Amino acid sequence: MALSSVVKNFRDGTLVISDATTPTPITLTVQYEAGDFSLSGSNEGNTEVTTYLDRGELGTLRKTNRLFPSGSFTAHFTDIRSAEKTLWALATWSGPFATGVSSIVGSDVKVYKTLVWTIEGTNFGDAADHILTLGDVRIDSVDVAEGDPNSYTINFTVYGTAIAS
Repeated sequence: MALSSVVKNFRDGTLVISDATTPTPITLTVQYEAGDFSLSGSNEGNTEVTTYLDRGELGTLRKTNRLFPSGSFTAHFTDIRSAEKTLWALATWSGPFATGVSSIVGSDVKVYKTLVWTIEGTNFGDAADHILTLGDVRIDSVDVAEGDPNSYTINFTVYGTAIAS
């Protein structure tokens, strides 16, 4: 597949978050998002690198502790009722998400199975859309702010894999 020559922007993305309920996950497609999805802290193997010196000079580099990338996105506020599939309900595991299934078992912290960021590609002549699938995603916090427009900010940590396809 050839490298795309079309620059993608905030108009081209879609975010979908799903729990681990089988056979049909509980999902939320984020509506009215600002187009500012961000992910930071990913690297080869998602690990810290430690430098070992040999009498003050570089001896070797070694992978050590696991790193957990984090990210955020914002969306325009439309509803906060926990009875609906809102970002508030998603972040607080309430309403439709109250019976949701965490993808990490044996933990008292609930995490979503996937957060999928799809960037349109086929409409621009690319062979396929561009997809980043994040696994085992914990919503760390939801922020609500009044303004023009009111907004949600979702902050998250990725405890699983980040697979680009």
